[in-house]
Amino acid sequence: MNSVRKFGSAVLGAIFVLGTTAAIAQDLPQLRDSRTGKVWTPEVVEEASVPTSPNAYVNRAFDPRTQNVVVEGMVVQHPHANLMGIVPITAGPAVPIATIDAPSLQVIPGRHWLSILYLTNNSGATVNAVVGCHFTNGGQRVEETRIVIPPAGPGERLGVPVRGPRYDVFVDRVTCELMSPA
Repeated sequence: MNSVRKFGSAVLGAIFVLGTTAAIAQDLPQLRDSRTGKVWTPEVVEEASVPTSPNAYVNRAFDPRTQNVVVEGMVVQHPHANLMGIVPITAGPAVPIATIDAPSLQVIPGRHWLSILYLTNNSGATVNAVVGCHFTNGGQRVEETRIVIPPAGPGERLGVPVRGPRYDVFVDRVTCELMSPA
């Protein structure tokens, strides 16, 4: 009888832990990149779904001339990267060693702006890339950041989350340029 109680308690405890874990997993926000459809998970970067309501904070109209917020200095980031796939090795006189795609820009309500950057290594060697990004609002600088991207192997295409300024600072554009390899 005692062993049955212990077994029953152990099973109920396991069910509680599994149920709690599942509930927590459901509460974790996810972010879908509007360009690629890739879902970025909380293990990679803090994120949440982007609201589609026109009344959502991120979608409200604003006057960029009234905002006078600048993040001083240079923000340096060392994010994790996701392997998105392998591309043919085409680097040569007309094709650069590495390229970046125009990054997407989304806000995580209550947290920060997020840009997803894609780096493609067109060469047969490993590339250690550094990217410079500028978050702006109405042409005015808000934040400058340098992203040290993890090494990209031959022909690898990496997806890299870039954290921008906090959510309540309006940003309408992010531009990025490959600083190295030159």
